Amino acid sequence: MRSEAVEQYNHALKAGQKYYKNAVIHGEYPYPLVLDDIIQESAVAGYADLGIIQVPADRFVGTKSAGRTAALAGNFMPLLEPTSEFAAKWISLCDAHLSEEGIRDAVECYEFLGRFYIQEGNKRLSVLLSYDSPRIAAHVRRVIPRWSEDHEVQVYYEFMHFYSLSGLYGIDFRHRGSYAKLQAALGFEPEHVWTDQERRSFSAGFSHFRDALQKQRPGQDQVTPAEALLTWLQVFSFSDIKDLTLPELSKRIDTLWPDMLAQTDDTAIELSTEPADKGKNVISKIISIARPDHLNIAFLYDAPPEYSTWVQAHDEGRQYLEDQLGSKVSVKTYLRDFRDYEAVLEEAIADGAELVFATDAAMVSACRKAAALHKNVRFLTCAVFQPYTGVRMYNGRTYECKFITGAIAGIMSESNEIGYVANNPIFGTPASVNAFALGARMTNPKAVIRLDWACLPGDPVKRLLDSGVSVISNREIVSSGTVWKDFELGTFKLQKDGTLIPLVTPFWDWGKLYEKIVQSIFSGAWNDISDSKAINYWWGMASGVLDVHLSKYLPDGVAGLGRILRTGICNGSLQPFRMRIFDQSGTQRNDGEHSFSPDEIVSMDWFCDNVVGRVPDYEELRPEYAETMHILGLYRKKLLPEAEGGQL
Repeated sequence: MRSEAVEQYNHALKAGQKYYKNAVIHGEYPYPLVLDDIIQESAVAGYADLGIIQVPADRFVGTKSAGRTAALAGNFMPLLEPTSEFAAKWISLCDAHLSEEGIRDAVECYEFLGRFYIQEGNKRLSVLLSYDSPRIAAHVRRVIPRWSEDHEVQVYYEFMHFYSLSGLYGIDFRHRGSYAKLQAALGFEPEHVWTDQERRSFSAGFSHFRDALQKQRPGQDQVTPAEALLTWLQVFSFSDIKDLTLPELSKRIDTLWPDMLAQTDDTAIELSTEPADKGKNVISKIISIARPDHLNIAFLYDAPPEYSTWVQAHDEGRQYLEDQLGSKVSVKTYLRDFRDYEAVLEEAIADGAELVFATDAAMVSACRKAAALHKNVRFLTCAVFQPYTGVRMYNGRTYECKFITGAIAGIMSESNEIGYVANNPIFGTPASVNAFALGARMTNPKAVIRLDWACLPGDPVKRLLDSGVSVISNREIVSSGTVWKDFELGTFKLQKDGTLIPLVTPFWDWGKLYEKIVQSIFSGAWNDISDSKAINYWWGMASGVLDVHLSKYLPDGVAGLGRILRTGICNGSLQPFRMRIFDQSGTQRNDGEHSFSPDEIVSMDWFCDNVVGRVPDYEELRPEYAETMHILGLYRKKLLPEAEGGQL
């Protein structure tokens, strides 16, 4: 054994010398870090004794104090010659490790921000690391940093809470809220304390997942294994990890890899604001990407068209698509009935669907899973500002229409106060409110917009009318074919005799969008957009997807102004947000010399200074809006997944 120990020291010495040399060449510190040099006592809030735990070997980065730091390279492999006293002690420890006795004593170390610094037992640690021991028994004393605005410190405080529940190290996140999201994604309540069995089950599955990630993406550091797992749990279950072989798991991780990157990159969402120009699909023409001449298309509905005006509007779009493209498409509709979305999608794919339009945002999770399993099928979901690469989103810029309706409301109101009913606080809603407010102020500089919400308990229209408001902007008509059955839709006015008259309302024409998307596939323009981006089609009035109905009750001059504004928005000469804008706090948001970018518009979470109202808190909303808020809500990043029973 002694000879084996000597041989192991020589092997470790070479590894240490190699590390040292590479560090010096690259201008890096070649020795273990020293905790005493990193922190000052004034930055420490306190200490916590964690007892003896099994520490992941790759967590050791340094020593508590300088001591004999020069004896070890940064990877804790020795640097001193085999004839040194240090080497003799190292070899003796190695000899003990190889014997039946083994190294039994735990090392002593400090932990700071998730990294470990050895205090006692650096040679024991070195010996164990030389044999690639995955975990090291260590008596750990945690150094708790003082709370500060430093992002790393804030994330670490969240980790400490997670550790108090799970008892796990090695789960690394870089974004706030991620530890709580993992707890919920695994089906646990926020304060659930893990059992030993749950801890073992997770550790085994996570190790398998991490190995598969390393196999598929060796050396990558854009996404931590825990961040990748959190994306996985949005699509698949934890039990799927243990049911798949390493090659199968690696392959499935590869299908989600663009999503894993997008989840950690706020710039990954690409808003496509105009339909593709058929004449500009240069890439597909040059490399002769195969373009189909026929498509099997599936439309997924959550209710029969006769029972839902929303579904009816999309079904009218489906009929328009068939009328325009005829034999080039074979279209079939699928209704969820009492099944889940995943089952309906699998039926559509089994029927040969090559393109799927899912007409409700609630379908996005099922589409993501289907997209990961069926790479040859294209999926689109009616939603906006979603960071998912495997499924493209589509929606419209309603704020353009709302600017026109606001301008008309400013003229038609006999007072300075105008009501606005917003549906729910999702991405794009504040932009519509602000565009309406700016349009109203353009025609009535003293206009004040009183904001209410349809997602709150009670009747928002009644609340506004009772407050004395006579002109109100309510929900838009969902399609051009929908009759104006209820004068409370769109922007309407309360007459002195108590009757309501419609003034103007936006409406959707989904058929134009469906036709243009399908044509982009036939032309090859679909392929010109990178699959590494989360593509969100967010088209405006110029595309024909959105328009406004001008009521017959409007005076000719007002209707004429509406048409002028419509022309200006469609040809780009009028940009609703290209003006001086102040928010409710008095902060200037725009100097009037430029407009906002599409990302700035869709992600607005503030209101103009002539808007009276606020974004309601999640807890204030009616329960039926919970799912929508998790998918589309302005504060979705702060919401935890619904816990549905532990997966471990």
